[in-house]
Amino acid sequence: MSILDKHHIIEKNASYLLIGSLLVVSIGGIVEIAPLFYLENTIEKVEGMRPYSPLELKGRDIYVREGCYACHSQMIRPFRDEVERYGPYSLAAESMYDHPFQWGSKRTGPDLARVGARYSNEWHVQHLIEPRSVVPESVMPSYGFLLNEELTGNLMEEHLRANLAVGVPYDEAMLENARADLFAQADPNADTAGLEERYPKAVLGDFDGDPARLTEMDALVAYLQMLGTLVDFSSYDPTSGYR
Repeated sequence: MSILDKHHIIEKNASYLLIGSLLVVSIGGIVEIAPLFYLENTIEKVEGMRPYSPLELKGRDIYVREGCYACHSQMIRPFRDEVERYGPYSLAAESMYDHPFQWGSKRTGPDLARVGARYSNEWHVQHLIEPRSVVPESVMPSYGFLLNEELTGNLMEEHLRANLAVGVPYDEAMLENARADLFAQADPNADTAGLEERYPKAVLGDFDGDPARLTEMDALVAYLQMLGTLVDFSSYDPTSGYR
């Protein structure tokens, strides 16, 4: 009689079933957890990833504050239908500076992991003011009030330091220039040489249509325009890294 033929003994005895279940769960847990003790990093290094610029970070906070994650995910799964619709599937490194990450599983609206550079600033502003004017079937509420909420940036350095405390690698230059970088990114007339050096591929210029003011609309659009643009997927091979 094989061990499989004796399986009914375990099924009929609660004590044996409990012991067996604990044994299986323990083995599975050890297999999953043990490697983490000797791996230096569980996230693959991907060229191009950097911390959020002050304006992008502020925009992300607004995104979270307004609950955008409730209807939009930021994780493209490795399935052909998702890749064909949204673009290259998401990499863990793309969320390495997110606290918390915005992966999500609910999609009332489309996934936003690759929305950056897909639409113009004007499109985003109009979409946020009156969603149905550009997407007739949209059920998204209006966020036009963001145009009236001006940013002061008074606590921007402290904001970056808080992220530094949880592992985001902001350096001293980033901290010292936090408030200046916040305003410079949305000012078409600003000297952005230092900003571009600190935050490569940062999208520059007026976002909300009013360069005289810095608003929450500027910040949110700057964040959206950055999503999915830092990694060059044209040179990335997911099986072996960069070619």
